[in-house]
Amino acid sequence: MIPVRAARPEDAAELVRLRRVMFQAMTGRDEPGDWEEAAREMVRALLSGKGTAELGAFVVDADAGGDGADGAGGLAACAVGTIEQRLPAPAHPSGRFGFVFNVCTDPGHRGRGYARATTEALLDWFAERGVTRVDLHATPEAERIYRDFGFAEHSIALSLDVSERAG
Repeated sequence: MIPVRAARPEDAAELVRLRRVMFQAMTGRDEPGDWEEAAREMVRALLSGKGTAELGAFVVDADAGGDGADGAGGLAACAVGTIEQRLPAPAHPSGRFGFVFNVCTDPGHRGRGYARATTEALLDWFAERGVTRVDLHATPEAERIYRDFGFAEHSIALSLDVSERAG
């Protein structure tokens, strides 16, 4: 069994490191910047129960194999999501929606089921909190895992980058 645990505030730096790894895998570019410190501060605060969002984060430690072969500390994988309170609707009477925005396994730890295990823990966390629908954006490589959990196309998502909108 894979030892998944809830993330703690002191995991913030590693969660952001894995987020950067995820972006590298998605875009093919490494984009360090000020966003990393802002993200670390936000993760620390939310995992400490401060802030307005409910953040769920589940991790596998890099030394989860127990033999020390995986390196000295850090995180091997994570699944992170938030709960958004919307207005109730017929199919969603609680109005609680989840969004998975960061699932990543460090390249040196892939192929061991860590992404699946942390995602399952996150989905359980959502269910325990009355979330009735969970959304995410999947890479082609990860789509199979999410479909195995029952994710399917729901609707066409449209987005607007407000900072680029001419007024």
